[in-house]
Amino acid sequence: MLLGLDWLTVASFLGAGVLLNLTPGADVMFASASGMSGGPRVGVAAAFGVALGGLMHSVLAAAGLAVILQANPLAYDVVRYAGAAYLLFLAVKSWRAGPPDEAQGVARLGRAIRRGFVTNALNPKVALFVLAFLPQFTRPEAGPVWAQILLLGGLFSTTGFFITAGYGVLAGVAGQALGRAAGWLDRVAAIVFGALALRLLLD
Repeated sequence: MLLGLDWLTVASFLGAGVLLNLTPGADVMFASASGMSGGPRVGVAAAFGVALGGLMHSVLAAAGLAVILQANPLAYDVVRYAGAAYLLFLAVKSWRAGPPDEAQGVARLGRAIRRGFVTNALNPKVALFVLAFLPQFTRPEAGPVWAQILLLGGLFSTTGFFITAGYGVLAGVAGQALGRAAGWLDRVAAIVFGALALRLLLD
């Protein structure tokens, strides 16, 4: 038993979560674009930021705040437009990026974590997904549902981090193999960020 949940339920949840995380989506695209333009470590850092954003959505779902986004179209649109605007900002920054400054490696990792977190935190679709997905594996008789949502959200974010980081590392290795002298990988990352913004707005 894990916080009142039987191991079969937890195993079923983990299996479903891994399958969902393996399917390339916005998180994978973001980490891959980050890794491609910044290297494997930046891809991992971006994945870590995305995972932190996922944890935030789990906390909001446990607190019931995600219901507000589901019931209030205006609140949903405000968050969605803010997320799209941030992605467009990242697209412009990547397009204009100059040669990487290796002396600022730690700062670059911190920036990647922050960008991953903000991008995921400002995606209301993630909040609605968490609200729809996690409660399916809770059992009211097993204890407080909010605690179960936090537990499941933590497990989902953890498995998601390793899978998304794997994509980020692979993209980073590929980017290093291709070379960044011409700076064209930054342009590719900018296009990906712009496409994610449009996807957020149009879906």
